Amino acid sequence: MPRTAFAALGSFVPDRVVTNDDLTRLMETSDAWIQERTGIRERHWVREGTDNSDLALEATRRALARAGWEAKDLEAIVYASISPDHMFPGDGCFLNAKLGIPGVPALDLRNQCSGFLYGLAVADAWIRIGMYRRVLLVGSEIHSTGLDVSTRGRDVAVIFGDGAGVALLEATDDPGRGVLSCHLHADGRSFEDLWCETPGSYYHPRVQARMIEDASCYPRMEGQRVFKTAVVRMPEVVREALARHGLSPRDLKLLVPHQANLRIAQMVQRSLELRDDQVFNNIQRYGNTTAASIPLCLAEAVKERGIARGDLVGLCAFGAGFTWASALLRW
Repeated sequence: MPRTAFAALGSFVPDRVVTNDDLTRLMETSDAWIQERTGIRERHWVREGTDNSDLALEATRRALARAGWEAKDLEAIVYASISPDHMFPGDGCFLNAKLGIPGVPALDLRNQCSGFLYGLAVADAWIRIGMYRRVLLVGSEIHSTGLDVSTRGRDVAVIFGDGAGVALLEATDDPGRGVLSCHLHADGRSFEDLWCETPGSYYHPRVQARMIEDASCYPRMEGQRVFKTAVVRMPEVVREALARHGLSPRDLKLLVPHQANLRIAQMVQRSLELRDDQVFNNIQRYGNTTAASIPLCLAEAVKERGIARGDLVGLCAFGAGFTWASALLRW
């Protein structure tokens, strides 16, 4: 049975940089307040007229160039996002068209911050059973157009950024590299702790003017409850992956956690007793890009930390749903 190997990574963020000081012109906040609570200094937001699938397209082009592949080499697309261009069809189909590969299947996943890892589990299963040998896995988000950028919405608005990250996945028979396992979980009982209530098919009609007035169309979060759950679930799911293979945190060359909040990542590191050189964070520059977070971070980490063939790399995420996940791989 083949394994799933990372052939190349690609990332792209808009050129518009929004600093914490920029946000003080829109809401009552400060650079110190934001950094103390989130660790974020700046984020990238799109300019008007940019599609989510445009970000994914550029990230894909960069990955293809690194791998020496052409778009026609792709056999399937798995696209993780909670901020699609339109209600339907899924952005995987838009990316399919922009890449010029009609006929190639496209699957969209909406698993929020865990989306990239849920997508990796799907792509890994396809490759392991021989269904496809080359899969494009995408995490791409545009949050800035759906935030309440006022004092009312500042607790959430200061956190999120826009960007895309992709992985080109391929089948390998090399026993020394590839995805070892993926571990997925969910608990829907806490859905109201982090959600966007409207619009939705529950309402008749599903889009109403009052949804803007009462702010129900903007993301809402019970920050303390999310924080307390994330710092338990993320290290827990990493330990689950390591235990599956008789490994320990000491064996990790690198852990790339979802970039939700720098304090959460630091707590995860402390719980797993990892050294600073075993963990990589870049939320300071990009904010929380949900499904794009891990591939954006992993792309930088591989380059800056000199990840080599055979190194043990761990990935973990936690987000709305609640959903949480991990993956363990040999680079």
